[in-house]
Parts: sequence; structure tokens; C-alpha cells
Amino acid sequence: MPDTLKSRLQDDMKTAMKGGDKARLAVIRMMLAAVKQVEVDERIEPDVARITAILDKMAKQRRESISQFESAGRDDLTAIEQAELKIIKEYLPEALSDDQINELVEQSIASTGAATIKDMGKLMGALKPQLQGRADMGKVSQLIKARLSA
Repeated sequence: MPDTLKSRLQDDMKTAMKGGDKARLAVIRMMLAAVKQVEVDERIEPDVARITAILDKMAKQRRESISQFESAGRDDLTAIEQAELKIIKEYLPEALSDDQINELVEQSIASTGAATIKDMGKLMGALKPQLQGRADMGKVSQLIKARLSA
């Protein structure tokens, strides 16, 4: 069943409604709204990989907001974003360790023959499906840049 993640979100929304967990309910509704937006805009039924990409983007937005709010000293807003990020992460695949990410980068460099920074796009294209939702792509990008410019 291709939309098990969407079904899980819908089931969890019902559970949060019944349990009166308003904060969790709001975040789940926000995730479902983002999925629905893609369905309407692109006229597709997103698969698990596409939904994971949507949720990964939402998680990235939260991480960026947390960083900005922390530097502005807005602990109240930081706490809200962290709580949302925690819920979003529950629906993303388990994060990869730094060692696992390094190993995938090395394998991709070997398989694509990437040698210089000009090969970065080819390398990111090969890695993205494996890492989507499981690693911070910004950090992966920095790792690849460091590796290819060495």
C-alpha cells in the first residue's frame, strides 16, 4: 500500500483528537495539509518517498527557525519549533549516523567516479534518494565539498 505514511498520519490525527492532544493535533494537521497541497498542486497521489521529502522539508524549516530564534534569544518560539520538530521526526525514517553517511558518500564517489567539485551535482543526485529524511542534506553537501576539494 503506497500511502501507509499518509494513513498513519490520518490515524494519529484521529487519536490526537480523541485524546485532546491539541499541540500534536495541530502539527499532524499541518503535515497533512502540506501533503494535500502537493496532491492538489501537482495532481498526483504522493508515494511514501514524496511524503517523506515533504516532511523532511518541514523538519529543515523547523531546524532553521530554531537556529534563528536561538540567536535572537526567543526561547518561547524556540520551544514551540522544537516541539513541532520532535513530532515531525516521528514520521521520518531513522536518522543515519555520521559513519553511515560517510560510508554512503564514499560508495557514491566510487560508483559515480566523482573527482572534483564539478561532480557535486551528480553525486548529490545519487545520494539524495538514499538520504532523504534520514540526514541533513546541508551537512551532507558540506561533507561532499570537503571531500571533493581535498
